[in-house]
Amino acid sequence: MKILFAHRFLPAQYRHLAAALAARGDTCVFLHAEGEEAPPGVRAIRFASTRRASAETHHYLQGLENAVLDGQAAYRQARELAQSGFRPDVICAHAGFGPGLYLAEAFRGVPILGYFEWFYSARGADADFLDPADVTPDDELRIRTRNAQLLLELEACRRGVVPTAFQHSQFPEAYRSRLSILHDGVDTDFFSPSQRDTGDLEIPGLPGDAEHVVYATRGLEAYRGFPSFMEAIAILQAKRPKLHALILGEDRSFYGRPPSNAQGWREVMLARLTELDQTRIHFLGTQPLPTYRRILQAAHAQVYLTVPFVLSWSLIEAMACGAPIVGSDTPPVREVLTHGDDSLLAALHAPEQIAQRIAALLDDRALASRLGARARARAVESFALSRLLPLQIALVEEVSRLAHPRIATPNRTRSRSGGNLQSAPRLKRVR
Repeated sequence: MKILFAHRFLPAQYRHLAAALAARGDTCVFLHAEGEEAPPGVRAIRFASTRRASAETHHYLQGLENAVLDGQAAYRQARELAQSGFRPDVICAHAGFGPGLYLAEAFRGVPILGYFEWFYSARGADADFLDPADVTPDDELRIRTRNAQLLLELEACRRGVVPTAFQHSQFPEAYRSRLSILHDGVDTDFFSPSQRDTGDLEIPGLPGDAEHVVYATRGLEAYRGFPSFMEAIAILQAKRPKLHALILGEDRSFYGRPPSNAQGWREVMLARLTELDQTRIHFLGTQPLPTYRRILQAAHAQVYLTVPFVLSWSLIEAMACGAPIVGSDTPPVREVLTHGDDSLLAALHAPEQIAQRIAALLDDRALASRLGARARARAVESFALSRLLPLQIALVEEVSRLAHPRIATPNRTRSRSGGNLQSAPRLKRVR
């Protein structure tokens, strides 16, 4: 099989899938604009847009214009591939940044398997969760317009995949039958509980008898509950002299609005919480995977907070490591965790309750151990890469056998004799 992957970032969600297909002998080509080294056996081709959206572009359309520019750049590289003789059996394209936007035109008739993460709504999900009054009428119109690119890609793809049921529920009902719920999967052999002493972390200023409270997300931001986490740590520090917070992630906002004063949330919260003992807060940034795993394994309490939005890999990775988890009582978390069975959940807006849940795990190590083991079992049962990767490969193979419904077989053809239009057999719709 020949597979063309398209994503702005390399390898992102396709890390394991592309590597597995290449390892079995399939030809894999990956179009990307930035990112890491390609998986073994995968040919990476970089595209570059000619410019970015300007400030003069209507602010509703700046994201769409950037997607169009990336889509054009990816299309140009795809046309060069086609001219060199490469024609994929299937295109796997991430819908979010634009690289897959025009690949149906680059390779007419080749079916597309789209990867969809989120459909935007101004009300009832992420945008208005932190403060409903913060969403203005202008925001409502802008957020609705953000879906224009997604709708174009939904129309172009033959099938689509969404990681979780909650994310799937955000898409318009008319498209849900085209979207399969299939998580990326986590390597639960790599992310697993440690057999070593959990107190041997080599972090400057971290005592051997410290209570480790871990926060790990892509960015330190309001969407991932960083302000509430810091307020909870301030509450706990006053009562627990051995408590240390280990914080992983970049000091930037990937989702939602950054602080209005142009600082990152780290600076905002440190300035706001003057009572914090900063010698017991360790900002570790991003770490190599083995170090990151070691910190998850050593957590006495792992805190994962989020508004109703895309679920982070970090939560499943912490679960797989057997970390005792305090999670936000929000829909994406409730889909994978159950309060009192494999975790303790708390309201995202309630730092006092978050602090109470953390203290419960620190005070009752038997409870923490039981919840961590149950979280590990849930991760292995539902999110193990060893189980999900064969399903991902099977879906790619299935889509590769589907002709493009709009291009491959037109409903009417012109007869050779008289030029009259005659009906042609219709393809059955595959769901």
